Amino acid sequence: MIGGSEGLCVPGGRAPAQVPRRLRLRGALAAAALLGPALVGAGPDGSGETVPLAGNEPGQRLDVTLVRVVDPASPAGPQGPQGPAPDDSTRLLAARFRLENTGTVDYNESPAAAAHLLDTAGKRFAGLNTATTAGPSFPDTVTLSPGGSAEGFVTFRIPKDAGLAAVQFALNGGLADDVGQWSLP
Repeated sequence: MIGGSEGLCVPGGRAPAQVPRRLRLRGALAAAALLGPALVGAGPDGSGETVPLAGNEPGQRLDVTLVRVVDPASPAGPQGPQGPAPDDSTRLLAARFRLENTGTVDYNESPAAAAHLLDTAGKRFAGLNTATTAGPSFPDTVTLSPGGSAEGFVTFRIPKDAGLAAVQFALNGGLADDVGQWSLP
């Protein structure tokens, strides 16, 4: 666990030992979670859990749900600028997210840039718009008016033997102070 609970938004004010498997991280704790080993919850796949997130600008709010994780995911169609199919040393993982704009301004950004995967060795992997057979990926840019929603996959290219720790999502291209995190089995 990342040291201390200061700045940790835990529903019901529970102690860190009782932290649910999905979290919202803020400020310095969020930065530490993005840079180091960040398994801050425990338990099985956090899919189905919705985390309300705020962006860095007034009115930016998004409810984000990790719906499903497909590991490994098979490449589909042309791979484009995100690279070729995985080789003997890598695999693809696809995470399906549901996004709902609960703010007062349009959401207009790339979900792939907003998502990251953390492995058990503390390495961080950026999301990609690589198509897989798991289902439709998000387009390069998603625009949602207040009240609008969208669902799609973000793909990650990870080492074949990587252990999974967590998936994270943050507005503003993954740079917002408010970070949603779902632990993975």
